[in-house]
Amino acid sequence: MASNAPLTPPDGGSTESTSGAWSGQAPAFSPLYQQIKGLILQSLQQGEWKPGEVIPSEFDLAARYKVSQGTVRKAVDELAAENLLVRRQGRGTFVGTHAEQQAQYRFLRLVPDHGTIDSEGPAQRDFVNCKRQRASADVARLLGLRTGDPVLQARRLLRFNGVPTILEDIWLPGGPFKGLTAERLSQYHGPMYALFESEFGVRMVRADEKIRALAPDASQAALLEVPATTPLLSVERIAYTYNDAPMELRRGLYRTDTHHYRNELS
Repeated sequence: MASNAPLTPPDGGSTESTSGAWSGQAPAFSPLYQQIKGLILQSLQQGEWKPGEVIPSEFDLAARYKVSQGTVRKAVDELAAENLLVRRQGRGTFVGTHAEQQAQYRFLRLVPDHGTIDSEGPAQRDFVNCKRQRASADVARLLGLRTGDPVLQARRLLRFNGVPTILEDIWLPGGPFKGLTAERLSQYHGPMYALFESEFGVRMVRADEKIRALAPDASQAALLEVPATTPLLSVERIAYTYNDAPMELRRGLYRTDTHHYRNELS
């Protein structure tokens, strides 16, 4: 639970009588709502409110942190804009979850040339392999591990309308995902990130991607059922949980003969 120590602005310039976000241990130059945002984020990270659960009302949060509702509202607005919280009219504010229909393809940017992801229907998933191994230097660096640390590595093929379209190699740190098996991955019918939330307490909150064009090797071409000379999109994604902790490395090869990569810029 967040601290309720008196909050005193370092410059003495605030006119709002508050307590709860300023510890007095070091200068805090961030705006007050940012400090409240940090406390809410801390509660999310510690699992006080689970994915899909409603959080206390702005009135209750304002009383908890001894700040105005306007300050809480601004903090919640930013967390909602970052998809960490979801506002629902007349129902309250909920912790975001990948289990919701609109969030299931949050990090997937490959869409069909005709129709939408929803009209295309869910992908058919085949796990080619899944094994525990020691992290290579490259994988360890990207996941913030030490070379040789245990990781789970899986290869997954996604088919849309029966056509193999995405081939992914996935690495997960062994510690947070202890007990995850190929059988469990294959049996779970929802999004992988929803499984990570519900059974391992790991929520992916953002991701970074690198994209380039590559030709597949022989085994990749065979799985995707394309000639070895076919240009494919290579997408390397690192997904992070709270506090920018890397929790997944994913390297995918995407066919683009019936799909294209779409991103909205603003």
